Amino acid sequence: MLDKLKPADFAPHQQARYWQAQIVASQGRPSLTLLRALIAQEPLLAAKDKQKNIDATWQALSAMTPDQARTLVINADENVLQGWLDLQRVWFDNRNDPDMLKAGIADWQKRYPQNPGAKMLPTQLVNVQRFKPASTSKIALLLPLNGQAAVFGRTIQQGFEAAKNLGTQAVETQPAAAPDAPVEPGVEETQPQMTNGVASPSQASVSDLTDDAPAQSATPVSAPQIPPATASAPADPSAELKIYDTSSQPLDQVLAQVQQDGASIVVGPLLKNNVEALMKSNTPLNVLALNQPETVRSFPNICYFALSPEDEARDAAHHIYDQGKQSPLLLIPRSTLGDRVANAFTQEWQKLGGGIVLQQKFGSVAELKMGVNGGAGIALTGSPVAASVPAQPGVTIGGLTIPAPPTDAQITGGGRVDAVYILATPEEIGFIKPMIAMRNGTQSGATLYASSRSAQGTSGPDFRLEMEGLQYSEIPMLAGGNMPLMQQALSAVHNDYSLARMYAMGVDAWTLANHFSQMRQVQGFEINGNTGALTASPDCVINRKLSWLKYQQGEIVPAS
Repeated sequence: MLDKLKPADFAPHQQARYWQAQIVASQGRPSLTLLRALIAQEPLLAAKDKQKNIDATWQALSAMTPDQARTLVINADENVLQGWLDLQRVWFDNRNDPDMLKAGIADWQKRYPQNPGAKMLPTQLVNVQRFKPASTSKIALLLPLNGQAAVFGRTIQQGFEAAKNLGTQAVETQPAAAPDAPVEPGVEETQPQMTNGVASPSQASVSDLTDDAPAQSATPVSAPQIPPATASAPADPSAELKIYDTSSQPLDQVLAQVQQDGASIVVGPLLKNNVEALMKSNTPLNVLALNQPETVRSFPNICYFALSPEDEARDAAHHIYDQGKQSPLLLIPRSTLGDRVANAFTQEWQKLGGGIVLQQKFGSVAELKMGVNGGAGIALTGSPVAASVPAQPGVTIGGLTIPAPPTDAQITGGGRVDAVYILATPEEIGFIKPMIAMRNGTQSGATLYASSRSAQGTSGPDFRLEMEGLQYSEIPMLAGGNMPLMQQALSAVHNDYSLARMYAMGVDAWTLANHFSQMRQVQGFEINGNTGALTASPDCVINRKLSWLKYQQGEIVPAS
């Protein structure tokens, strides 16, 4: 309907609404159509509405990847759009150097004085103009040093102190191949074990242990140069570091002591309940929390850095979507962990424009073993994750609304499953993958993916052959991106891969603390970390883009 209408069909006072309808129809997905609608709308708006329009224009530009920007072709007379695209290029080229970015923005304003964005900078770029680096001269590290989570706290402390004293090295973003795990002489490969009734780090992530509940000439746009992401932070042995045990007293008391001691930045806490308490504390200190609450609230002085299964699931949604898959099935444990992962994957999948996500839950290892022995197999079917099913209008009778039943398309997902994301331990996936082949054959047409939960680095050649074709996510350090640190970390934690990830988290926490203001204030700032390519959301949730590996003919190679 909108395509048949033109701005000239409307009175001048109605044209702004016409362009707003075009903007809404784009659903926020960056495109030339959206940019042109925003630019056409801007001069029609009242002064009080212009900032919102300019911020939306910049949001569309900054949401594009450099590859998307390269494909843009505009008309020769689109001067305002050309100006915006030049600003986008300035940002692409300098976003990892705040001083260069500040200078680039100022120069752009001189070159395009009539551009609406030059007269009224996007809010996110105003923050860049105000950028001041945070001090790391006196650091407070808040970790649990007693109780069930102490093993995680002490491992993060080890990684943090190593980075502080020795500095961090560059991380390769695309390692040639995943290395075999180095095994120290006399050290046995770690096996799942129980510690005080809690699954060991080889089996559980820190999230599990810390959660409360288990015709004009066209002009091609010149390609932006992609700046190298920040990869390291220098050593600073002279920086004062004080460790505070969050398991010994309430967090508000710890924060009061930290403030009294004059800390310039806080790293931690780690436990989810303490992060929730942090958000209620109104602390004026800069804080890099080492976990993420269920509901994130934005504070100008807080960033959230978590290694969690939900975080991996969001990255998996991007990886699977980027590979052109359309109908994913989640194979998840029958637990609160499985539910959290399903919701995280589904929400991210829908943000990307994906449709319905199916889920199928599995039980204990004993149940899986019975399924193998019984020849049952696993069918690639499931029920929709509730978050992926569009709301249907219900029927209201006598004040009571009865929801409409789901359609057949909602129940089946509307298409043949072409991707399966599996959240399982090495032992569980050792049963699950053969059961999928048993039921569907090796040519099912669905690509199998798994989280790092399935990879502990101790798999032998038989396991690698059994996993043929499976893709799985891993932190860059353990994917071969930083061999010296990998060897250092595995040596420190006796080859426990889950603890090695915590060690890498401590190393990256040092780098993030040294670039806290950039992550908090400079949109698009990126660090090539040991736990992933690190960027921040507007709420300063640190997003991690992981490495993806693949089992191929008994070897582990990068997934293309």
